[in-house]
Amino acid sequence: MSFSKKLTLFPLLFSASIMAQQGEFTSMQMKDVALNRVKVDVEGAANRLAKGIQFATISNEDRNDFNEAAFTGYHQFLADSYPKVHKTLQKELVGKERQFSLLYTWQGTNPELAPVVLMAHQDVVPIVPETKHQWQHDPFGGVIADGYIWGRGAIDDKSMIHAILEAAEMKIAAGFVPERTLIFAFGHDEEVGGEDGIKHLVDVLEQQKGYQKIALVLDEAAPMAPGLFPGIAQNTALISVAEKGYVSLSLTVSGAGGHSSMPPASSNIGILAKAINQLETNPFPYRITSTLRDQYRYLGPELPESTHDMYSAVAYGSDDKLTPLEQKFIEGMSAHPLTQAMLRTTTAVTMINGGIKANVLPTTATAVVNFRILQGDTIESVIETVHAVVNDERVTVADVSQSINPSAISPVGSKEYNLIEHTIRQTWGNDLIVTPFLAVGGTDAKHFAAKSFAPNVYRYTPLQLESGKDIARFHGINERILAKELAGSISFFYTFMDNVQSL
Repeated sequence: MSFSKKLTLFPLLFSASIMAQQGEFTSMQMKDVALNRVKVDVEGAANRLAKGIQFATISNEDRNDFNEAAFTGYHQFLADSYPKVHKTLQKELVGKERQFSLLYTWQGTNPELAPVVLMAHQDVVPIVPETKHQWQHDPFGGVIADGYIWGRGAIDDKSMIHAILEAAEMKIAAGFVPERTLIFAFGHDEEVGGEDGIKHLVDVLEQQKGYQKIALVLDEAAPMAPGLFPGIAQNTALISVAEKGYVSLSLTVSGAGGHSSMPPASSNIGILAKAINQLETNPFPYRITSTLRDQYRYLGPELPESTHDMYSAVAYGSDDKLTPLEQKFIEGMSAHPLTQAMLRTTTAVTMINGGIKANVLPTTATAVVNFRILQGDTIESVIETVHAVVNDERVTVADVSQSINPSAISPVGSKEYNLIEHTIRQTWGNDLIVTPFLAVGGTDAKHFAAKSFAPNVYRYTPLQLESGKDIARFHGINERILAKELAGSISFFYTFMDNVQSL
């Protein structure tokens, strides 16, 4: 979809230099890309994914609660389901402590070409026991009903493992031999940070296998859906060029306990509650990052012309000082949880513990606060800010997570980025908006992005959802995908494997 319209005259608050740089605020979407229709065995692929969902490859917060048999069984199922892949590609089990991540290498005929990595993850989040009765089908039943594949992992992220392997199986059957090496990396602990799996796998590629450069990495992020982005009704494909960092801090207050009939002026829970309130009422400031400016260079021209002045201000603005139009943009974005998360480091109190009996004052009260760190902030600056905001020596602050700083930002409009957009349009056509964006959640791709040998790390889930409301099914209730849409995912990877040969 293209809305190539001229931008109305800038208000006087814009400088002449910005006007000259920007020119017309016109569409940056690719146009007239020819469809590449790939014939897919939808029924067979859907049945294989449904059976894959039956393996409860859960990542629990307690790392010792790990079902090895589920992962081993899933690995054997993949080997049985995709015999050509397992005969042609080299498969290795990788991990720092537990060797359950899958590393497939499809050796190219030209060793001078840097390899391309396709990623997905085997593990899924657990089912909240209190919600199990709300599922229409057993979350690990692998049920196909009403045209949908139901179950945990249908969206996040076994559908992508199967789409990649289905495409590879088809290409091998068609006689395809890659010139450029293709690597498939399927982690086993993405949902708890990927420290044991993909982080180690990246070291294996760099140190043991000696790859000096990875040409392109593609991992999961947001799928496509109409109404996915607040205020945008069109079907939208979001290519993540970066992701936020992550740190969880414990806030602990320890002191005398005692009988509830003789409480002190400030209990340990009360002190902790005040600290939490300080953090929630003093959030990190909003900022417009370079990634958000890139997003609105691509997205802004597709929105109503009446908004172009504001979005052009964002797209071509300066970080020195926010203009009135940029302030207006921030006010609008801050009204929605998704979009406000793209504007600042977020603060989320996720766990609290204190007290064992109604009439006993606890000696210790603890909370865990999770921060998703925006580019420009760091783990260290977040901790420093927390100390300053809480401003209470009775509260001890400690990092209790596998923390990581915000990722590097991959180039927008590069040949690698454009190849992804081109493949999207070959698969789903031209009647959709494709835009760069910042992933507010975490992916295994962050472990590649932390390395200089992988400068082009992108995140995008090539899966069409019916509605943006289906995003709630991620880690939620009644996770499902339309069986027929799995064909699009397979087609995307089938075409992508061809396209990357010419990078």
